[in-house]
Amino acid sequence: MHLQQHCIIPRASRKRRPWLNGRRFVALGTAGFGQSDTREALRRHFEVDRQFIVLGALKALADDGILEREEVARALVALQIDAQKVAPAAV
Repeated sequence: MHLQQHCIIPRASRKRRPWLNGRRFVALGTAGFGQSDTREALRRHFEVDRQFIVLGALKALADDGILEREEVARALVALQIDAQKVAPAAV
C-alpha cells in the first residue's frame, strides 16, 4: 500500500465520526481497491477504465436496438479489450 493511501484512511474515519452516533467505525483500507498497483492498472482490472465505460455505453445502445451488435464487437478490438477476460468479481 502506498503511504499516501495509508494516510488517507484515518482522516476519512475522523470525517465520518460525527454521523455515526457513537457507533464504532472500522476503516477497511479500500483506498486503491486494496491492491498494490497503479490506478490505471486497477481501473483496467476492475473494468472501470475509459475503454470499458465506452464499451458499456455501446452495449447499452445495442441492447436498445440503436446500434448493431457488430459495432460492439468492433469496439472490443479497437479498445483492445479481451472478450475472454475473467470477470474481476470471479477472481
